[in-house]
Amino acid sequence: MSRSKPSGFTWQLALVQAWRMTLRDWRAGELRLLSAALIIAVASVTSVGFLSDRIRNALERDAGQLLGADLVVQSDAPTPKEWRDEAGKRGLQVAEVLQFPSMATTGQGDDQRAQLSAMKAVEPGYPLRGNLRVATGSGAPDEIAKDVPASGKVWVDAQLLGLLEVGMGDSIRLGDRSFTIDKLIVIEPDRGMNFINVAPRVMIRADDLASTGLVTAGSRIGYRLLLAGPAEAVSDFSNWLTPRLTRGQRIESLESGRPEMRQTIDRADRFLSLVALLAALIAAVAVALSARRFTLRHLDSVAIMRCLGSTQGSLSWLFAIEFFYLALGAAAVGSVLGFVGHEALLLALGNLITTELPRATATPAIQGFLSGVWLLLGFALPPLAQLRRVPPIRVLRRDVGTPQARTAIGYAIGALGFALLLMWFARDIRLGLLTVGGFLVGFAVFAGVAFGGVKLLEPLRRWSRGPVVLRFALAGVIRRRSATITQVCALSIGLMAILLLSITRTDLVDGWRNMVSVDAPNRFVINIQPDQLPEVRKRLQAAGVSDGGLAPMVRGRLTQINGKPVQVDAYSDERAKRLVDREFNLSYMTDLPEYNQVVAGKWFAPDSREVSFESGIAETLGLKLGDKLQFDVGGNVVDVTVTSLRKLDWDSMRVNFFAITSPAALADMPQSWITAFHLPDNRIALTNELVRDFPNLTIFDTGAILRQVESVLNQVTAAVQFLFIFTLAAGVLVLYAALASTRDERVHEAGLLRALGATRRQLSMAQWLELSAIGALAGILASFGATATAWLLARFAFNFTLSLNLWVWVAGLALGMICALVGGWMGLRGVLRQSPLATLREA
Repeated sequence: MSRSKPSGFTWQLALVQAWRMTLRDWRAGELRLLSAALIIAVASVTSVGFLSDRIRNALERDAGQLLGADLVVQSDAPTPKEWRDEAGKRGLQVAEVLQFPSMATTGQGDDQRAQLSAMKAVEPGYPLRGNLRVATGSGAPDEIAKDVPASGKVWVDAQLLGLLEVGMGDSIRLGDRSFTIDKLIVIEPDRGMNFINVAPRVMIRADDLASTGLVTAGSRIGYRLLLAGPAEAVSDFSNWLTPRLTRGQRIESLESGRPEMRQTIDRADRFLSLVALLAALIAAVAVALSARRFTLRHLDSVAIMRCLGSTQGSLSWLFAIEFFYLALGAAAVGSVLGFVGHEALLLALGNLITTELPRATATPAIQGFLSGVWLLLGFALPPLAQLRRVPPIRVLRRDVGTPQARTAIGYAIGALGFALLLMWFARDIRLGLLTVGGFLVGFAVFAGVAFGGVKLLEPLRRWSRGPVVLRFALAGVIRRRSATITQVCALSIGLMAILLLSITRTDLVDGWRNMVSVDAPNRFVINIQPDQLPEVRKRLQAAGVSDGGLAPMVRGRLTQINGKPVQVDAYSDERAKRLVDREFNLSYMTDLPEYNQVVAGKWFAPDSREVSFESGIAETLGLKLGDKLQFDVGGNVVDVTVTSLRKLDWDSMRVNFFAITSPAALADMPQSWITAFHLPDNRIALTNELVRDFPNLTIFDTGAILRQVESVLNQVTAAVQFLFIFTLAAGVLVLYAALASTRDERVHEAGLLRALGATRRQLSMAQWLELSAIGALAGILASFGATATAWLLARFAFNFTLSLNLWVWVAGLALGMICALVGGWMGLRGVLRQSPLATLREA
């Protein structure tokens, strides 16, 4: 492109002339393919962009409320009184919050219903930052709570009403005490963004907690000390408190901002961005193909313009401005579709996102516009740049001025710029590199297989006894080898994305389910006190339910390894840090559990002081046979030696422990008991009876939890499937673009063959056979790629055997052929309508 304005060039004239050229080419249908590719690319990018932008802005909007305070001290033990006194001296507001899982029940006898809830006991003044909003009933307007629940009252999530079949003013039982449902919780600031509802919230006054009897030995309670005040005072208190923190205590601040929530959202954002980037990359291929077709169809008009005095520079500017107009319009339409698409994503996510999201900003639209402009200029200008070299003599000689394949540098620059733009959009260089690199590797593999497939077809072309229609079809596939390979690759990648998602949602989930036996435990009971143990065992036996092996559970913290204190900073692995920074759930038993296997060392004697560790956790913590460990159990020191390493069957759904000691080490320590059992559907009443007679028990319905996880999975899958529509559409569009780029050649060939005696029906059948072959090959490649990827996920991520399913190959073959035929119908309509005489006259 010329760097300076050519002679006689004026911007006003260029803008007007380029606009006329744009309208003329649009009416002639020359720009529709390019615009469709751009719209798909921009829509896929902006749909994810709008969604992630709104979620990110919501996180920033609620940053000051994510903690409910300026500073939070998290601990698994009661907060020392000294800390509260010191905070008071510094003029800070203080409130404590206790959180733990517990059962909420209602009704009596056979009508009793129980539901696992997220219990929260709060002190007056909660929250110190942000507002707790409540409502007096379903559909009632919400208001800011002026205080915490009154004594004897409980505030709950609205979903608990439906789960327990109760209404406002009814009573529910928490432990040993009944509470009246007073209000519904609408917004709970320190619950974070509340993106995933795992268990409904139940909130009571902290003063009422003791009367419930729910806090017992072995209870897993999280203590959160909330502090608020002037920034300087908060900072000073944090500095004073930091050196006094012990194991299991940590400080959370606004800077930490609930990192687990941000990590979850960031991962989902990156995954959705990955799908959008894939669609945009495939669309880039369509842009390049359609731009080349545009170039070939404008050779004659450019030659005439050169005869009329147009210079190379003026032609370059005219086409650049025309394409800028096209990019502007396509980006605008794509952004609108992207905005509509992100609303569809929100619908697909259902109640997974329950917070009110702020309005979308213009940033995703700007990103989409820049993506569209660069996509068009980067991949369309290289072939267009050759138009400026068309000589005027082409008016007389049609064989002069055909563009040569010398655009590799232009495409490389365009691809590099587009990749950088996508990385900016994804906000993750690694993700962008992996996406672009994976796309290129996948394209290369599919291209290699497609090339080999075309080579294998060459002998069939020479089969003299073969049907004429088949030979015509094979000739078309082999003669247009490059176009065939491009069509197969693009369609294969789009189909592979769809099939992989289907396998992930069905075969992988079913494969995991098949590893769990039919009679596997579906109920876990924790917090059984020693004095309740005989009666609980008796109840289970009377109901004909195996207790699944009642096991003691002792909370202990690892303090020393071989005489050296355990320090969190000594570990680089994040999981290891979390493990040593909290208490272990220890157990003791005489015999090795039947679903455990000793892989190193030997099982201990009952009267020894030894411990057996799960092999994976031992590797994470750097433990080996012979290591001497020290645990702190409620202030008591327990010394044990590692004498064996075990492999656990986690899929058994039974009670498993990372560390099991001999009875002599832990039998006299404070403990609770835990069990797991299979409860048939016709004995559900047993759960209600246990909760009614032993209110402190917490019973987990793993079947319900699995169903809830499946519900979340289905919602996320629906959202991703919606985005994969863009990917598949881009793949079909590439197929259409590749077919359209050979349209003129096909028209010429069809005319010659008809002049030589071929019938229109024969050519039509050959065309459909060619398309079917392309679609079939793309479908088979997509099925292979999706199956291989699913196998890798099952083998290395989920650790189970994937049972190969024939439906994947059938679906891939059928989808490939359908998409190829649809794309062929779109791109090749009217090819056989031109008469042989017209073709001979144009030759």
